[in-house]
Amino acid sequence: MTTTAPSTTAASTAASTEDATRASSSPTGTMQGVFLPGDGTAELRTHDVPTPGPGQVLVQVGASGICGSDIGFIYHGYKTHKGLDGAPAYQGVVAGHEPSGRIVSAGPGVTRFGVGDDVIVYHIQGCGRCRNCRSGYFISCTDQSNKASYGWQRDGGHAEYVLVDESTCVPLPDGLSFVDGALIACGFGTAYEGLRRTGVHGGEDLLVVGLGPVGLAAAMLGRMLGARRVIGVERSPERIEFVRATGLVDDVVLADGDAVANVLALTDGVGCQVTVDCSGSTPGRLTAVEAAAEWGRVGLLGEGGRLETEVSDTLLHKQLTLTASWVTSVQGMEDVARMIAADGLSPEIVVSHRLPLAEADEAYRIAAAGATGKVVLIPAGAPVREEAGRRVADGSTHDAAGSVPRA
Repeated sequence: MTTTAPSTTAASTAASTEDATRASSSPTGTMQGVFLPGDGTAELRTHDVPTPGPGQVLVQVGASGICGSDIGFIYHGYKTHKGLDGAPAYQGVVAGHEPSGRIVSAGPGVTRFGVGDDVIVYHIQGCGRCRNCRSGYFISCTDQSNKASYGWQRDGGHAEYVLVDESTCVPLPDGLSFVDGALIACGFGTAYEGLRRTGVHGGEDLLVVGLGPVGLAAAMLGRMLGARRVIGVERSPERIEFVRATGLVDDVVLADGDAVANVLALTDGVGCQVTVDCSGSTPGRLTAVEAAAEWGRVGLLGEGGRLETEVSDTLLHKQLTLTASWVTSVQGMEDVARMIAADGLSPEIVVSHRLPLAEADEAYRIAAAGATGKVVLIPAGAPVREEAGRRVADGSTHDAAGSVPRA
């Protein structure tokens, strides 16, 4: 039998037609985006809606989270990062590195994703060539000249649309909302990487120090990964009340001078086999170390602060293993999103405040004041996933608090 292959010209024409169709659907005009002056305010500014170039897609933002690093490194004044030679990390772009949304147009050369796909955006683009990038860890790209984080060095997700590289897109599984996706984009990915490195598994007690959004993510994911019991340590009475309502932890210990003794009492004097610090504070890290069981594993996830501890009795004689973790890889983010969906979990349960993009200044004030949970921005006209109520850690359905409709 003889077969005839399509002509190169025909194939090229089809590809060109597809590219043209994708490009022609790109929204035009202007949009609102959030700028952070570094003086404790957030400003809405008007920007042109970007057009995707080769290898890029335009995402209509469904939800975008406010991260603690936005507060600590930008909102209260511009700070630098390692490798920037003292220059501010924030370059005056549209803020927000935790977006999730729907692709509305795609540039030439986009192959894995297309218009209509719902995605999580991994929050940094690396060079794609160094060892770290080839391992999926764009966050640790060693080529500073070709490394840019959304919301820091390139326009981010606190806007109606965000232009992203296809290589930073992660599929948003069925059953998860855009708010879920925004939480996975940073906090849940960070918690997953830290827990994965500790090797937490079934039959172990997990201690989470600091029950902010990342700490709550660690509690939910620790249970998902097999922890039989999750104990939290937190200093804020308001946050403790919020955490108890989520059902994500079995016990909450007040972060005071008796915290370690109280954790030991809950574990029959043994301590926890795995502890993670999400507080980023010197006392919090010391609690994680001192409350660890012999042969325990301690994970450091929180930014900032110092680690100060006695070494012999506390570390050496207890045979502890310490790990430090920053952000997960692109593959890790895809893995954890798929696992969360498969287990019927909803990261959205850790959200305490959802505000419209137009109220970004108020949203940042709430987050900076130490919100009990996560603060998320929802643009006007944002896409909505038509999903039924989803199961959370305790097996019940949960609809996150807030005045903005579910995204």
